Amino acid sequence: MKNKYFGTDGFRGEANVQLTSMQAYKVGRFLGWYYGSAISGCGKSGYRPRIVIGKDTRRSSYMLEYSIAAGITASGADAYMLHVTTTPSVSYVTRSDEFDCGIMITASHNPFYDNGIKVINRYGEKLDDETTSLIEAYIDGNLSVLGVMEPDLPLAHKEKIGCIVDYVSGRNRYVGYLISLASNSYKNLRIGIDCANGASWNIARSVFGALGAQLYVIGDEPDGLNVNLDCGSTHMEKLCSLVREKHLDIGFAFDGDADRCLAVDEKGNIVDGDAIMYILAKRLKARGMLNENTVVATVMSNSGFFSSLEAAGMRCEQTTVGDRFVYERMQSKDYSLGGEQSGHIILKKYATTGDGILTAIMVAEEVCDSKTTLSKLAAPVMLYPQFVKNITVKDKNAAVNDSDVQDKIKEVETLIGGRGRVLLRQSGTEPKIRIMIECENEDKCRNYADMIAEEIIKGGHAVD
Repeated sequence: MKNKYFGTDGFRGEANVQLTSMQAYKVGRFLGWYYGSAISGCGKSGYRPRIVIGKDTRRSSYMLEYSIAAGITASGADAYMLHVTTTPSVSYVTRSDEFDCGIMITASHNPFYDNGIKVINRYGEKLDDETTSLIEAYIDGNLSVLGVMEPDLPLAHKEKIGCIVDYVSGRNRYVGYLISLASNSYKNLRIGIDCANGASWNIARSVFGALGAQLYVIGDEPDGLNVNLDCGSTHMEKLCSLVREKHLDIGFAFDGDADRCLAVDEKGNIVDGDAIMYILAKRLKARGMLNENTVVATVMSNSGFFSSLEAAGMRCEQTTVGDRFVYERMQSKDYSLGGEQSGHIILKKYATTGDGILTAIMVAEEVCDSKTTLSKLAAPVMLYPQFVKNITVKDKNAAVNDSDVQDKIKEVETLIGGRGRVLLRQSGTEPKIRIMIECENEDKCRNYADMIAEEIIKGGHAVD
């Protein structure tokens, strides 16, 4: 199902341009009404829905939070505020405290001026496309789709108007939950953390501090404008330098809403999502906890990762890009582990979504249990050089389906000669085409990506 506003990871765009406070208000209005109505399948007479809200550190997150809360309460539901917190914490609280749904206000790894709305169902999973299409119908004023013949959804009156409730206690319980998952003391571990000036800036310090680690934290001074700015999982340079300069054992970098984690080994080298999945897959397999000895990854994962899994007696199933598709495959076949090269790692026993801090804990646990270094744990994963080039375009479908672009892809595939691959895909959250080249030489990767990018530009698809 093709949605208008909601992509693979929620409603996302530049704040007050593609995503306005009025649209956020309408999202709240719809959800407050929907979960109290018969159409949702859970509403009953006198039922007052409960919806929990979290946000990251962007300046616009506060504006959107209040707009959504106003919409929820205007429809007669109660809004529970977690304040600044991570996406996985909203998922955890929604599921464990039996909320009707959860909302996370974030644009994840995007720059500060973007923002987004992620809606999470009562099971802690991303909301289904059918329900998000109903939200979009309401945003666009198509109330007949909802079975409503009035000009707008009914407003609550008098004592039926919803309440706004401070719920920082829910966030604190999530912190306690993460701490409880560690079996080791980290008092002998020197750990660097880059919080991306985002949602994890306080939570990550609390968790690893409670576990006794000797902490060195950067990216922990959010000002509303610096989230992901030259820091976090999309800009690893500062963390790599920190690990080398301070002679740390390990480093972890999160993104703006902390559903991603990338690591840095004791030598200052990046350990990406593929290598992390390999380490955790071996850990689970050794404990008889890797169902069907299978990992779920996306088509963006490196061919070397697939080969490394196979050599260790494991296999991989691939999905299209997006952690929601990874999770759906894991659910349908009851697999234990899945994720993306970008650092979305899902450990189904513990969470229903990618959780950066949880991932970091499990990697640290393996370092402690194996009594070895992260570089040695990651060493069996021999990755092929890979390069991704992003092109901002006017129309993603037109750019991808252009016959000249397709011919150029075939030309590059011939040049690679079976010793790598080409992947051209549309971003699910931005107006961009991502050109991924994998081959035996990094310079060739860049040259081949440039060839395809030039054809896209030549075709008039690129934004000037």
